[in-house]
Amino acid sequence: MDSMMMDSMKSMDMMPGMEAMDMALMQACMDACSACEQACTVCATQMMDCSPACMNCADMCNTMMRAMMRMQGMTPAVMMSMLDACMAMCQLCMDMCMKHEAHSEVCRMCAAACKACMDACMAMRASMMAA
Repeated sequence: MDSMMMDSMKSMDMMPGMEAMDMALMQACMDACSACEQACTVCATQMMDCSPACMNCADMCNTMMRAMMRMQGMTPAVMMSMLDACMAMCQLCMDMCMKHEAHSEVCRMCAAACKACMDACMAMRASMMAA
């Protein structure tokens, strides 16, 4: 998403408690979710034992990203729960893909994308806790 879209999101009416969202962290989290979704989708095509976790992680990342784009239906508690779920799914996927790191560049790439997504979700959550 570009800066023009993020600027327009700042002016939208958000649910109570969501006004103090850090838009730069939200953008970084959405970007990380998008990258992770793509990496997991590619990894799932390898049909290894990590494929189900990769497909589920791709879906979770897509859902997280889409939810962040429509802030009107969010409360801080719901957003934090979704961030927790996204981090948990990324952790599982990363762990499964790391089993194949020695022989699969795609799994290494997927695990790295999962780690980056977890980090971005953690930063977003920490920002929300501090607000």
